[in-house]
Amino acid sequence: MEKKKITLQDIAKALNITPSAVSKALSNHPRMSQQTKDAVNKKANELNYKPNQIAAALRSGQSKLIGVIVPAANISFFSSVIRGIEETANKAGYSVILTQSNDSVKKEKDIINTLLATRVDGVIAALGLKTKKYDHFEKLKEEGVPLVFFDRILKNFGVSTVEVDDYKGAYDAVHHLIDQGCKKIAHLAGHSHMELYKNRLKGYKAALKDASMPICKELILESDLHLEDGRNGMLRLLKMKERPDAIFCSSDYSAVGALQVAREQNIIVPDEITIFGFSNEPFTSYLDPGISSVDQSSIVMGHTAGELILEQIKGSKSEFIPRSIVLNPSLILRKSSKKF
Repeated sequence: MEKKKITLQDIAKALNITPSAVSKALSNHPRMSQQTKDAVNKKANELNYKPNQIAAALRSGQSKLIGVIVPAANISFFSSVIRGIEETANKAGYSVILTQSNDSVKKEKDIINTLLATRVDGVIAALGLKTKKYDHFEKLKEEGVPLVFFDRILKNFGVSTVEVDDYKGAYDAVHHLIDQGCKKIAHLAGHSHMELYKNRLKGYKAALKDASMPICKELILESDLHLEDGRNGMLRLLKMKERPDAIFCSSDYSAVGALQVAREQNIIVPDEITIFGFSNEPFTSYLDPGISSVDQSSIVMGHTAGELILEQIKGSKSEFIPRSIVLNPSLILRKSSKKF
């Protein structure tokens, strides 16, 4: 038999007060005495009362919910960002609705429709790889829902953003490879329509230029940067008449794919070819050799995204000015890139 749901009327009857008084006490209304508030909260706990969040949202105009859209929650970088967002949101009394687009534009659109129907107070999102049109995000703005982009951001969209300095991360990584004596550095790049991969490519090129090294188009391979893309990229590079002696990868997953192929073909890393990744996924330290990578301060990024959305939720819409926060990357050097 289904257990009866406890209502405001049940608490009111037990305390011999009105349902309106119960509602005000539970919402910490300033005109209710502390004695009444304590009595109502005690009785609500005794009866195991669960408030109707949807009804409360309709009454107050706030759901206390923040929607988060990530491409994939099983990627450690995104799960760490989510952790940071949740920590910040929970401290402020907000809960997080986590969704995954799986890099599907259709799913991204469906998620936004669902979040709008759920009446979330704000949305924090990282764009999917295939997203090239942004009308569904415009819909959020038109509905007056605060929006913050992180990592995979959209510039000049009139919303706040937080990202790592991808240009600097790439520049520093390639500069390290040059310092290790590498002369022919390839780049497993991401799709150039995305801001972060565009900036990583710029950083790669700038480091080569500053070292008076040539930029060879055939050494720049664009892909989705999954593990299989890293394998395919490495196979293509190894077929070249003059093989590269280093590879800078725009993701750790593609770096792992490149490392797998090197080991299968008995190519010694880092003696014959060095490999550098991006994101500092946990598995990079467990491999042999460990993969050098660029750390993106993922938890700090999550905290910052949470702070930005809360600022917008609590602030005046007419006075809102978008903020762009850029975090400093750091190199995590491991055996895959250290020749000496």
